[in-house]
Amino acid sequence: MAQVNDKIMPVALEDEMKTSYLDYSMSVIVSRALPDVRDGLKPVHRRVLFGMNDLGLAPNRPYKKCARIVGEVLGKYHPHGDIAVYDSLVRMAQEFSLRYPLVDGQGNFGSVDGDSPAAMRYTEARLEQIAAEMLRDIDKDTVNFTRNFDESLEEPSVLPSVVPNLLINGASGIAVGMATNIPPHNLGEIVDGLLALIANPDLPDEKLLKLILAPDFPTGGIIYGYEGVREAYLTGRGRIIIRAKAVVEETKSGREQIIITEIPYQVNKSTLIIKIAELVRAKTLEDISDIRDESDRDGMRIVIELKRDSTPDVVLNNLFKHTQLQTTFGIINLALVDGRPMVMPLRTMMQHFITFRNEVIVRRTQFDLKAAEARAHILEGFIIALDNIDEIIKIIKASKDVETAQANLMKRFKLSEIQSKAILDMRLQRLTGLERKKIEDEYKEVIQLIERLRAILNSKELQMQVIADELKALRERFADPRRTAIVYDRQDFSVEDLIAEEDVAVSISHNGFIKRFPVSGYKRQGRGGKGVTGASVREDDFLEHFFIASTHHFILFFTNRGRCYRLKVYDIPEASRQSKGRSIANLLQKENDEKVTALLSVKDFTDDRFITMATKGGTIKKVVLSAFENVRSSGIIAIGLDAGDELIEARLTDGTQDVILGTRRGMAVHFHETDVRDMGRGAAGVRGIRLEDGDEVICLIAARHGSTVLCVAQHGYGKRSPVDDFRLVRRGGKGVIAMNLTEKTGEMIAMKEIVNDKDDVVVVTEQGMVIRSHVSDIRVMGRNTQGVRLMRVEENDAISGVAIVPGSDEIDENAAAPEPTDGNGQGTLL
Repeated sequence: MAQVNDKIMPVALEDEMKTSYLDYSMSVIVSRALPDVRDGLKPVHRRVLFGMNDLGLAPNRPYKKCARIVGEVLGKYHPHGDIAVYDSLVRMAQEFSLRYPLVDGQGNFGSVDGDSPAAMRYTEARLEQIAAEMLRDIDKDTVNFTRNFDESLEEPSVLPSVVPNLLINGASGIAVGMATNIPPHNLGEIVDGLLALIANPDLPDEKLLKLILAPDFPTGGIIYGYEGVREAYLTGRGRIIIRAKAVVEETKSGREQIIITEIPYQVNKSTLIIKIAELVRAKTLEDISDIRDESDRDGMRIVIELKRDSTPDVVLNNLFKHTQLQTTFGIINLALVDGRPMVMPLRTMMQHFITFRNEVIVRRTQFDLKAAEARAHILEGFIIALDNIDEIIKIIKASKDVETAQANLMKRFKLSEIQSKAILDMRLQRLTGLERKKIEDEYKEVIQLIERLRAILNSKELQMQVIADELKALRERFADPRRTAIVYDRQDFSVEDLIAEEDVAVSISHNGFIKRFPVSGYKRQGRGGKGVTGASVREDDFLEHFFIASTHHFILFFTNRGRCYRLKVYDIPEASRQSKGRSIANLLQKENDEKVTALLSVKDFTDDRFITMATKGGTIKKVVLSAFENVRSSGIIAIGLDAGDELIEARLTDGTQDVILGTRRGMAVHFHETDVRDMGRGAAGVRGIRLEDGDEVICLIAARHGSTVLCVAQHGYGKRSPVDDFRLVRRGGKGVIAMNLTEKTGEMIAMKEIVNDKDDVVVVTEQGMVIRSHVSDIRVMGRNTQGVRLMRVEENDAISGVAIVPGSDEIDENAAAPEPTDGNGQGTLL
């Protein structure tokens, strides 16, 4: 319901909400959040500057308390909170917020560390020189004025700014349903661009972009890559990357340290330092030993000390990746044009400013012409009076009062009322010869001024010339060197380029702790040794997966629930040999009940390779490798599973290989890969082996002719058998015996293909013991045998994982000699 003229009118709720919300949103857009394209100011900033001008706070006048200024603006023009006015005043005085501050502040106006300014009763302010240029000619009818909130005063709807403030200082604001984020620029570059557009309105964009290079932020920094700048300039929207400016210095002790001298725009320095310290404590950032802030009144200096043997480039780029030393500035060139919000490319914004300046010049010229013509009119009366001074004196003496004298002068010499009044007000000293000469000279000057002003009004070319001259004078007074550097050829940084490519051992424990460690850290021992500690594990934990990969490869993680996740190997935290590592839950966004069951090292995702998967229940499936090129952080489906089934293994194949599935009870089936057709990721697969009750698949091998198969049992026994001993059958059969299992050997725990006798085999136990031996030390036997002892396993321990490591000709001189083939030797504890 609505009440109009004491009558209650029915109104639909939907209509009232729509109308009220639109009124509110337009009020926010026009009267609060968005700048005007002409002077680049929001209403509150415009009112603050106009109020300071009212108070006579010119750059050459004494400062006044900010509380006085805020009171002036609140009482006359801006009926909102005093904090809103003071915050706007403060921001216009901050050198780290505005590229060209508009307010000259005295006192504590905050800092780049996020410190709050002092209370308004303690701080003082006056206009900066460049702000005075924005208010110049405001008393010459150059802009329209509107009534203030109580209609007792008038305020300008826009300032007659000579300064292209929107472009040099930028603006940011959030309205209703829209936002603006215009970056600051260098005054010299903007003026050069405006002059070029004035000379040639059809100037090609490429030439304009050579004059205006890029945004220029008050805090400096580096714009990293030019494509975002170009897109923003041509369309009005774009994203640019800003990096801190850093150098590497060497200390007297020989260590290196990174010195940050400039940070990205709108980044809080204290918060940045705290964030870096937190990441160091969390070991997300490594190789940093200390961080401190040595900034002073001479400039910014953040010192990051590095550990010995660290790579500064790697540390710095990790800082760029994880902290606000690198930020993204989203450009939205949204401003009010004739009261309507509009997103504009750079050229359009500049053309609107030129058009506005042209209007100001025309209105100012008309005002000056009117004043000059009025002055010429009076001077013409003075000249008439001086030429007839005796008669004029006689007429004045003969008149009984001023009104009569004025009327008589007007009648006798055909003077206007203004001229006659000016003659009567003229002082006697103007009758001297020198004063007469001054009047005549002034009249000639005024006539010349009138001619020039009329010429300007009649010529668009002369109007453009006036604008250009004023811009050149502005550049001469206020232009300064660019602060923000530009790196044009941006390449997405990859830590991979700075990390040495090497093989590393990746281990995952039963409770989900992962780490990487250089393979070279595990010294080779003879077969049958006791092993070396590979990880520190809790009593209820044991190592379950052990995998060899290059630091530059991807690792695909397959879980028992049939999902796939992906990481770069170098993203896996490196740890000491004894360390338990990092919880995999901190690296993969998997569910709590998901368990990693297979890992693959992949360099490139191509269409000519496949991932072949096997489940515990005997199902097999093949998917083209390229289907896993885009893996979301939350994972993707790799295989559809039946209820109660689990994914246990995944292998890379080329489409022509043979496949061997091995079971816990020592059975194996050998069939050709072509028996399994290529399927989509969501498919469930087909039967690979028919299992006996209580049996389950433990491994999948992509076999090649001429290689051997290593079978390892729980209690440390193992053997090698030729692949050709496993006869080729169709998929889906029961298979043949792969290893003769007894109570002494325990169940079969792993099957691995051996291609090169020079390779090494690494065996891991549930208690974290690791032994590395020559493959050639393991005897090749028939399928139906139990093998030899590979590792002495304690009674409360069992084999949990086996990995094949590329062989090396280098053998540590302290490593034990190979033991007898019966496997009874203890070897050397490393």
